[in-house]
Amino acid sequence: MSAVYVVGTGDTKATELEYIKAVIESRGVEAKFIDVGTSGHESMADVSPETVAAHHPDGASAVRSDDRGTAVEAMAIALEAYVTANIEDVAGMIGAGGSGGTSLVAPAMRSLPIGVPKVIVSTVASSNVAPYVGPADIAMMYSVTDVAGLNRISREVLGNAANAIAGMVAHPIPTSETDLPAIGLTMFGVTTPLVTSLVEQLSDRYDPLVFHATGTGGQSMEKLVDSGMLRAVLDMTTTEVADHLVGGVFSAGPGRMDAIARTRVPYVGSVGAVDMVNFGALDTVPPRFAERNLHVHNPQVTLMRTTLEENVAIGEFLAQKLNACDGPVRFLLPEGGVSLIDAEDQPFHDPEADDALFATLEERVIQTPDRVLIRVPHNINDEGFVHATLSCFREVMEGAS
Repeated sequence: MSAVYVVGTGDTKATELEYIKAVIESRGVEAKFIDVGTSGHESMADVSPETVAAHHPDGASAVRSDDRGTAVEAMAIALEAYVTANIEDVAGMIGAGGSGGTSLVAPAMRSLPIGVPKVIVSTVASSNVAPYVGPADIAMMYSVTDVAGLNRISREVLGNAANAIAGMVAHPIPTSETDLPAIGLTMFGVTTPLVTSLVEQLSDRYDPLVFHATGTGGQSMEKLVDSGMLRAVLDMTTTEVADHLVGGVFSAGPGRMDAIARTRVPYVGSVGAVDMVNFGALDTVPPRFAERNLHVHNPQVTLMRTTLEENVAIGEFLAQKLNACDGPVRFLLPEGGVSLIDAEDQPFHDPEADDALFATLEERVIQTPDRVLIRVPHNINDEGFVHATLSCFREVMEGAS
């Protein structure tokens, strides 16, 4: 029988974790306490630290270290392996702790499929949670007080978290009745008209999943590609590459597009929004960029126009990724601009920078019958570009059949 895994360090958080388990079980949901403490303590949990540590690729001894950081890092690897080995037993997973406990539990949660309930109560939940959540559907709840014993605050917070995951497990979402194949699309505010039109014209034959290209959005899309959940990808917004190369806040990391190569999934892509690098509020833009072409998108987001030289680097990066793809690929180059604000008379309109990007791609991409670059004489959001994208999509789907 599957159970909610209540995971944490039993040497320091046993009381709190046992309380979470008791609340879950009071709702009629099975729960198991998985102890991942690293102090060598005597554990009364359902699954001991030794059992978890034995799943480390280098054996249990890899978790034994006098250095706490080293031990925690090794136990995180062991826990992910343990969860993977027992994945059919996991109805959901909840953890509670500080920064160390959160970093220990999070990788195992990220390894679980999308849709399996995941909750972390943490002292770091009110700060930047991207390193912990990544592309996974992890719900993080701020602990308010430290996770250090039960008191009038922690009982409420931990109890609410326990009730939340018990409810998720006890009341699963009904399986979708649609049997349409899922496709992934990447979108930004400045490519919304394009993607909205594609969704409207494809939704009668496909189940479109749109991902916001904010770093984790691209990672999430590729996680689903790797899991085999997406039949094809319309990667119209590759702006995360610009942030990765120039230093913006929406980078998806150096592995962007690698899942496309690994899986050979049918792929139509473009250079949507690579005219911009993203930062926070205007006063967060690094001083070295103070003289650049900056555009305040809203009070929390400032955009910086990429230069000709940066566009060459972006083209080289994209070309390397495309050359690794052996599946059916079409990559479109919008000659009228790569975003809404790269159109004529708009603040980021820079034909020379765009031409440098296109020329680099044409020079570096090794074109084959399956891997084709196509110039389109329209802005990326124009109706003509929509039609060109749909035509290419039909081609790659026919090539994959």
